[in-house]
Amino acid sequence: MRLGVNIDHIATVRQARRGRTPDPVEAARVCERAGATSIVCHLREDRRHMQEQDVRRLRQAVTTRFNLEMSMAADIIGVALHIRPHQVTLVPERRQELTTEGGLDVVKLQRKLGSVIHRFHDQAIDVSLFIDPSVRQLKAARDAGVSIVELHTGRYANARTAAMRARELATLQQATAQGRSLGLVVAAGHGLDYDNVHDVAVIPDIEELNIGYAIIVRALSIGLEQAVREMVGLLQLREAHAVHAA
Repeated sequence: MRLGVNIDHIATVRQARRGRTPDPVEAARVCERAGATSIVCHLREDRRHMQEQDVRRLRQAVTTRFNLEMSMAADIIGVALHIRPHQVTLVPERRQELTTEGGLDVVKLQRKLGSVIHRFHDQAIDVSLFIDPSVRQLKAARDAGVSIVELHTGRYANARTAAMRARELATLQQATAQGRSLGLVVAAGHGLDYDNVHDVAVIPDIEELNIGYAIIVRALSIGLEQAVREMVGLLQLREAHAVHAA
């Protein structure tokens, strides 16, 4: 199980004073040293945390895999094509939201997505679509031309009762199996933390989890390197779970 660490909120803290620290590049190095297999950041249209200079520096510094979350705004596409991260993850974006609130409607946006995906593939940049765990969205993602999807786990993470969480977990399990049957690489993320990650991590066909806020919050108490190591350790329990199940 791979772990992508989203470091947006390192920049959030820095931007509170418009200073130079904490430095997202240094945070990325710490995360990689602690076992992260990719570094994730979101260059938003309003530049509320990550700045273009951060993205450029991260592309040069990251030694694992650099995954840039982004909308389909023309200027953001231009930045991404110039910087050429290893992967872009296309997400919906609204100025008013505190964080990404749901998945892309690939069914509705399929034609526009197809042309954007083609531009990135022409530059040998992998493209993932951040989608809700829906069969319709999975099929539309496949038809749009991607080989990677990231399932939105927000409804699972925010479920208020055990019964609601069990239903959302079943939906994620079914969507993951469907995605694999369509030939897609399946990742997942949003709202996952140290308490709720296990049941998602043990879904056999999910290959990567992308987690940010929970790790940064934990880092305030124990430091970033240890916070990442703890999450990596939780994901490694998947292998133990698989051996026990067999």
